Amino acid sequence: MPQEVPVYLFTGFLEAGKTKFIQEILEDSGFNDGERTLLLLCEEGLEEYDPSRFSFDNVVIKNVESEEDVALYKFETHQRRTDAEKVIIEYNGMWPLDKLFAAMPEGWIVYQEFFFADANTFLTYNANMRQQTYDKLKTCDTVVFNRFSDKLDRMELHKVVRAASRRAEILYEYGDGRTERDDIEDPLPFDKDAPVIEIADKDYALWYRDLDEEMAGYEGKTVRFGALAADSSRLPENVFVVGRPLMTCCEADIRMAGLACEWSGGLAGSKKPEPRGWFVVTARIHIKASPAYGGSEGPVLEVIGIEPGEVPGEGALATFY
Repeated sequence: MPQEVPVYLFTGFLEAGKTKFIQEILEDSGFNDGERTLLLLCEEGLEEYDPSRFSFDNVVIKNVESEEDVALYKFETHQRRTDAEKVIIEYNGMWPLDKLFAAMPEGWIVYQEFFFADANTFLTYNANMRQQTYDKLKTCDTVVFNRFSDKLDRMELHKVVRAASRRAEILYEYGDGRTERDDIEDPLPFDKDAPVIEIADKDYALWYRDLDEEMAGYEGKTVRFGALAADSSRLPENVFVVGRPLMTCCEADIRMAGLACEWSGGLAGSKKPEPRGWFVVTARIHIKASPAYGGSEGPVLEVIGIEPGEVPGEGALATFY
């Protein structure tokens, strides 16, 4: 087994405050306790690092010059040469995170992922570059809105983050150094404690994300929703997939958000729904492995009932934004 190396990942657009924050934690002996640290820089901002102020002389700084270099970068070689026990990555907000994750060596584990944004310009960035914004928000643990003031609309910032992630912690940092946690509650538009959870067409994306993030909480619950059947000809006879097309930011980014279904004992011998047909599915959720997920564990719907459904009307395509 390769050595486990903790990775601290910082994302956000230029001049978002990443460098300042990383400088401060490297000056703090509580975080920088002398472990050999590799700091990878993927962009150059106005702020520069001052290693002379780090709590220990233990940090090696390397640059990743371009997005194309990410796939070719010898992350493992630099870690081995520096004998780094910890890695910090200041990532370029314009580069896709999937490229970084694919290039990271086995054993590198993202311990924490932070997204930094200037609260004054974030909504403009999101309006013009939603795909890049969503890409960074969907996996992060903490969102920091710095340069915040009471003149700004906290709810508008909150809604953008929650459209991508329900689990990320949101912090607002004021110019005087004060930091406040986001305490806005987001009630779900469906009743998770109902005998049958009814999912409206417009709420499928929100439910699908909540199911992904709070999977264990859905074990044994019964749900009813409208969905499109996928081509399941390669799956066992009692297994098929239903779902809906979801759009994260634009029509070019539509994907099928599907869920594995299995016939319950009472429906043994039932035929799979025809591909590309719309159906209303009633099913009990179990978290287990399925061939529909390549043998991995996920939400598997034990089908209680299935009936023909209607194609959703215009504008009912579920979206994250």
